[in-house]
Amino acid sequence: MLMSRRNRFKSGNLSHMLVYILGYRPFEFGVVPDEEGFVKYKDLIRALNEEPGWGYVRQGSINEVLMGEDRFLFEAIEGKIRTIERRWTFNNEVGLSEIPLKILFLGIRGKAHPIAMDKGLRPVEGLHYILSSDREMAERIGRRRDPDPVILEIMAEAALREGLDIRRFGDLFLVKEVPVRFIAGPPVPKRVIKARAEKDAKKREQEIVPGFQGGTFLLDIEKAPAQYRRDKGGKKKRTWKEDARKERKRMRSNPW
Repeated sequence: MLMSRRNRFKSGNLSHMLVYILGYRPFEFGVVPDEEGFVKYKDLIRALNEEPGWGYVRQGSINEVLMGEDRFLFEAIEGKIRTIERRWTFNNEVGLSEIPLKILFLGIRGKAHPIAMDKGLRPVEGLHYILSSDREMAERIGRRRDPDPVILEIMAEAALREGLDIRRFGDLFLVKEVPVRFIAGPPVPKRVIKARAEKDAKKREQEIVPGFQGGTFLLDIEKAPAQYRRDKGGKKKRTWKEDARKERKRMRSNPW
């Protein structure tokens, strides 16, 4: 079925927007492609939906572009898409002069807030933390994971002086990890601290004895059924019934 004129117009506009985001300035939208230039559909759609007038975009909208006359501008594989031509590059490790502010911002999920304040931002294979000198951009990126993200302040200049690897991507900055001493943020609510302490205590109580798995139990030999009790010689311990039968048998054979 041929697309209507209106749909072709929308598809053409979307095509131009995709080229701009994926091929020219992904960082302007808080989007960071992988090393091969691909962006996940879900990340791209979230970024597009945040823009005025682009809230209608869904996976089907992008599929229409990929079936249209501009399809040769893109390449899509396994839930990801990129432009054939790209005008951006990943910068190498930045120097102090390239950090616009001493402090950069990061938006994280509320659930991750207590861990970040206690242990820092730990490395996760294949991922990086996206920092911004613009607090609003940090909030925008953070809202893609949590409707009400917590904004952390990363002391980027101090971290760089101590050798932290920070890489620049346009107006964004990428890090694999951040030690806790370089992180400042709102205090963790007392109720969250209490809940976490209770959870840790419960976990300790439920720790299983080494060498046993859940659903097993320790056998008390003294209380075990007779067939499981044995004397020191390895034989089964006789029950009182067995002793009585043996005594009656002895009396019949030798009553005196």
